[in-house]
Amino acid sequence: MSTVMVNDSSNPDVESFLADCQQAFAKHALQRLVLSKYKGTDAELTRITIRSVQIKEQTLLSFLYEYRTNHVTKNFAIDDAITQLQQWLGSDFHNAHMITDDWETQLSFSKKGKVLINKNRNKNSAVATEKQIASPELAHNRNKLRYVEQNRPYLRELGITDANGQIIPAMSRKWKQINKFIEVLSAAIHHTSLDQRSELHIADFGSGKAYLTFAVHDYVSANLGVKTQVTGVELRQGLVDLCNQTAQKLSLGGIKFEQGDVQHFSAQGINIMIALHACDTATDYALNMGIRTGAEIIMCSPCCHKQIRPQLKSPALLAPVLQHGIHLGQEAEMITDGLRALLLEAYGYDTQVFEFISLEHTSKNKMILAQKRKKPRDNAEVLQQIAAIKEFYGIQEHCLESLLQASPV
Repeated sequence: MSTVMVNDSSNPDVESFLADCQQAFAKHALQRLVLSKYKGTDAELTRITIRSVQIKEQTLLSFLYEYRTNHVTKNFAIDDAITQLQQWLGSDFHNAHMITDDWETQLSFSKKGKVLINKNRNKNSAVATEKQIASPELAHNRNKLRYVEQNRPYLRELGITDANGQIIPAMSRKWKQINKFIEVLSAAIHHTSLDQRSELHIADFGSGKAYLTFAVHDYVSANLGVKTQVTGVELRQGLVDLCNQTAQKLSLGGIKFEQGDVQHFSAQGINIMIALHACDTATDYALNMGIRTGAEIIMCSPCCHKQIRPQLKSPALLAPVLQHGIHLGQEAEMITDGLRALLLEAYGYDTQVFEFISLEHTSKNKMILAQKRKKPRDNAEVLQQIAAIKEFYGIQEHCLESLLQASPV
């Protein structure tokens, strides 16, 4: 880290930052650049988020101007974007946070006119771990990357932060959950190239109090600068009304809540399908809907694995182990979700199953993350594996398989 006096954009550290920006823009390595701590004359402007966009075979920089009551997007050519940054840094905006494929850089201006710059390897880059092992002090000094910023208005309105933007102690666990979820979602969006789209449709089934629904909408629309339509679907009408009122109070466009459940809700053209804590076969209906609507990303957190458990016929050798209900339950959970993952693989998705950070009602939480494959491949082998597992355990029916077979995709 270096600390020097700054008068204008000719300062060496500012010039270095601008050079890094130009290189990231030119090499399509920019993930996002956020300008904050606004000191300009527009009382309604809070910050600007910048990302690369491809429009008619031309690479442009999309500037998302975030006002207190609405957002405005403007696109600039690379040279014009650099000119804007030269004019703004240190005058209108006193903080710039840039994340590229390889680097994370923080540039800030103090009240006394000093420039503070901190540049470190992006923790998600291929060389980040090696770099941090070689230079432990680098890892120690590095600011922790958060995918959600504490000053976002929806966090205050939902009771996560107080009027000063500080995390309310009782909600610290929820704050960590939101960040972890957005981190997983961010990686999936980047992997599937959805961040290059001009518009995204997202559905969150069982949205509840909508902590994650609002976080997803804010991250995709504000941080990525993509026009976003998010629909939260919730069975309880009271929560639907409450969440719609919150969205209206915050003057948020592109987010709405509807009463319904995943089994009967009709959806089309969804890019990202989310269903957390979908009980028993509700998870299967959610996965089926995600596949049928062609979602590029499917995120499910299953619970209450009831359908497969009474069907299981384990080998006699395992009977002494499975006489304990907890072990039988764990086996049913593993087989149920393992078959779900294989069925997703068979229908064109790359699938991961992993334990996610605990959410509101459970200390253990499994996430099924499916990302649509860009190139199709033969699924015959996967279907054979599914059939063999079902035969081995004596499984007559798996809900997701039945749904998919009832009306071929």
